[in-house]
Amino acid sequence: MLLALLGGCATPPPPAPPKPVPPPKPAGPSPEEIRQRAVQHFLGRAERAQREGFITMPAGASAYDFYLQVLQLDPGNTQAAAGIQILVMDLVARARDALRQRAFGQVSSFLNTADEISPGNPLSKEVRAQLQREQQRARQDVTLDGPGAQTVPLAAGELSARSDAMVQMLTSVAQRIRDHQLRVIIVARTDAEGRWVYSQLRQAVPGYRVRGDIKLGNPPRLLLQKSP
Repeated sequence: MLLALLGGCATPPPPAPPKPVPPPKPAGPSPEEIRQRAVQHFLGRAERAQREGFITMPAGASAYDFYLQVLQLDPGNTQAAAGIQILVMDLVARARDALRQRAFGQVSSFLNTADEISPGNPLSKEVRAQLQREQQRARQDVTLDGPGAQTVPLAAGELSARSDAMVQMLTSVAQRIRDHQLRVIIVARTDAEGRWVYSQLRQAVPGYRVRGDIKLGNPPRLLLQKSP
């Protein structure tokens, strides 16, 4: 009887522990993921704008503006920094092309924009020095081409072909230079072209020293002045 009572008072087993509830999944991307996505978005837009030639304009939608937005999100982003340097190189290349055409206003505009993007960059300094030299030459040409000078145009096509007609014309001019003791400024599109013109003048008057200089410019021409 005692055993039966003891058996009825046995302690029930403890309940099983509850299964751990997994943490809820985040509702969306993390702030870092959002930032990285924005960085990639603006880098892509910057590259597209650059390919389309929108370097600094229109404001707010240019390659430069997009690269700046990248740097605001990620100040150490090397891709954006390299992209800005490429923009500067592009502007300087455009300035060089304009300088070859003697479009001095365009040269200054391109260089000023490059300096705004990258103040004091050495590429702009180099081309700006070339611009100053070419502007000085242009001012000298204006002086030489004034009332005291004779201008002899050189037909560009004939000059490029180095035709017989061009050689004959240069021979006639060389004889005038010798007979009237003139000094000549050869305005040519390239150094090689200028040297060829000078060689024709010299060969046309053997024994006479043709005095003058070669300057780069367009259109090609000869400027004749009375020797001092």
